[in-house]
Amino acid sequence: MLVYRVQDLVKVYPGQREAANDHIGLEVGEGEVLGILGDNGAGKTTLVRQMVNLLRSTSGRIELYGEPVGRDPLRVPRLVGYMPQESRALNNLTVGEALYFTAHLRGLSRRDAQAERERLLELWEIGPLCDQISNRLSGGQGRLLRLAVATAGAPPVLVLDEPTNDLDPQRRRLVWNVLCRINQERGSTILFITHDAIEAEKVVQRVAIMRRGQMAAVGRPSELKRLVDRKLRLELFFPPDAPPPLPPHLAPRQLQPGRWLVLLDRDEALRVLADLDQDHLDDWRLYSATLEDLYLHYAQDA
Repeated sequence: MLVYRVQDLVKVYPGQREAANDHIGLEVGEGEVLGILGDNGAGKTTLVRQMVNLLRSTSGRIELYGEPVGRDPLRVPRLVGYMPQESRALNNLTVGEALYFTAHLRGLSRRDAQAERERLLELWEIGPLCDQISNRLSGGQGRLLRLAVATAGAPPVLVLDEPTNDLDPQRRRLVWNVLCRINQERGSTILFITHDAIEAEKVVQRVAIMRRGQMAAVGRPSELKRLVDRKLRLELFFPPDAPPPLPPHLAPRQLQPGRWLVLLDRDEALRVLADLDQDHLDDWRLYSATLEDLYLHYAQDA
């Protein structure tokens, strides 16, 4: 069964000439985990805000379980748990109140909503924050609260905008583990936006890569990797003021000062490694191409 069908979607903001979303098509199946990747300004948040009926489209059509998302304003909140990057609606509530009222508004009785609050406090490891006012939380704490609110009442669909931003590695691991459990145990459909392609690769079943308001590629990572699966990923670490010499045909991509990424053909890897001047390097790492390389290939080079 299709959960979402997006057809020829266009969004042009007032006063702008270029479309934020430019004739986008996308289908999301029931129980699927879909990661949406793209640079800042690629149109990811604009897309999901239309999918949860918070932003009116210029043209095109979005269906949720076969019905237009705008037909019934209460239908999307009943079926979709949406986590925005920011949420002022929670500012004057305590963490416990935000969870209780969300669960109650999604149809749980008062007693069940109280039990749901306790379950979510434990699940997302935010029990000590129960009585804190939401607008006094740190960035990472607020993000965990918004995730917990999105999952309150077990909606069948989750749409999450940057769920692991501002989180330390331990909390990021918690997020991905919980989302995998929700998907596997309940069959929930999960769409999430992220910039972290390496982490996304651990959980996605399909990926949608956006570039300049359009879909550059949609599919399973294994399918999309066919253009880069003959490549190896070589990362070079060196003093920023002393980059190593490389063969002329290799074009390094700077990940940060003192760190380059080079994609190599498999049959030339040993030769390139033998020719590297180790005196110019602090370290190097060689491994197979990842979802991050796929993202860079489609999103920047398409």
